[in-house]
Amino acid sequence: MAPLKKLKKAKRKLKDSSKCGNPSSAPKPPESQQADNDWWYSFWHKNSDSGPGVPLDEDEAFKYFFRVSKTTFEYICSIVRQDLVSRPPSGLINIEGRLLSVEKQVAIAMRRLASGEAQVSVGGAFGVGQSTVSQVTWRFIESMEERARHHLQWPEPERMEQIKSKFETIFGFPNCCGAIDATHIIMTLPAVESSHDWCDQESNYSMFLQVIVDQEMRFLDIVTGWPGSMTMSRLLKCSGFYKLCESGKRLNGPVKLSAEKAEIREFIVGDSAYPLLPWLMIPYVGKGLSASMAIFNEKHKTVNLLATRALSQLKAVWSILSKVMWRPDKHKLPSIILVCCLLHNIIIDSRDALHPNLMLSDHHDTGYKEQNCQQIDSSGQAMRDTLSRHLHWSMVETD
Repeated sequence: MAPLKKLKKAKRKLKDSSKCGNPSSAPKPPESQQADNDWWYSFWHKNSDSGPGVPLDEDEAFKYFFRVSKTTFEYICSIVRQDLVSRPPSGLINIEGRLLSVEKQVAIAMRRLASGEAQVSVGGAFGVGQSTVSQVTWRFIESMEERARHHLQWPEPERMEQIKSKFETIFGFPNCCGAIDATHIIMTLPAVESSHDWCDQESNYSMFLQVIVDQEMRFLDIVTGWPGSMTMSRLLKCSGFYKLCESGKRLNGPVKLSAEKAEIREFIVGDSAYPLLPWLMIPYVGKGLSASMAIFNEKHKTVNLLATRALSQLKAVWSILSKVMWRPDKHKLPSIILVCCLLHNIIIDSRDALHPNLMLSDHHDTGYKEQNCQQIDSSGQAMRDTLSRHLHWSMVETD
């Protein structure tokens, strides 16, 4: 976070310089260097015919380009405003010589993340240079990473009870806390950095992103920064979430009783790429499944699709994650991924609907084969059997 240290130094310099003279006597910037506050109308006029899908309605066009409504956009600006106005703005000007307003800086960064287009293309759309797009985007990412963290955190007990209640009401799973899945973020590495550690099973250089979502597809926990060459089960076991669960510090809420009075602990669901654990339920496999097993698999699939759809939406909305990242800094890429996840949650928290023209892919990892983990924990197996019998009994009683 070196740039934040520079920020503090800059603040001290400004404070010291204000002591040396009367601030009111300091020269004011000429009118040509006032902040550019008309950026949206200039951008819209310039890009309204940039594609057949651009809406004619102003509000819809705004959401088309930046993925959020104007209200949500203003909220995001409020999060980063303190950082973006307190840092030295030297060089952050457009071709007309005006300083970039906070709103225009946020728009540039969000357009870069949303479109996944090259910095030159994004800069051309806003009338700024490639270096400005790079600098503005990173300033935005750095600020969001620090100041928007409250939009992505593991729920407190009261909130978790609400989540579990929704899962049971909607899907029939008692004590379910979420669904887990993972996806590859494909990147191109410089030849000097190319390594088999980052080359995955489909011969792509990639970085993993693991997520746990609630019933609204909100991210509750993410893990990233690990090479895509790992298996999903290995990625899970390297995560802090796994260590917390295994030590009894997470998914440790009150148990519930099944229809046959057996205990059902808190758990999440995942597909067959994950091990069967007491707190992680995967589907039954094989032929000749019993009625209760088939019911479990049907319910399980519906819940597990929440994580799959969340990752598909993440990559579709913030297209920088679905296109090949060109020679990224592997130390910065996790920050980019995190901020896209924060923006995903902010859209949900703001009750902001996605633009209807946005095309969502059927799967977030097209071209990748399904993984299969053979690890089965006996306690996890007993827990899954208890759940399947409970679901079957509940359906029979309802009929």
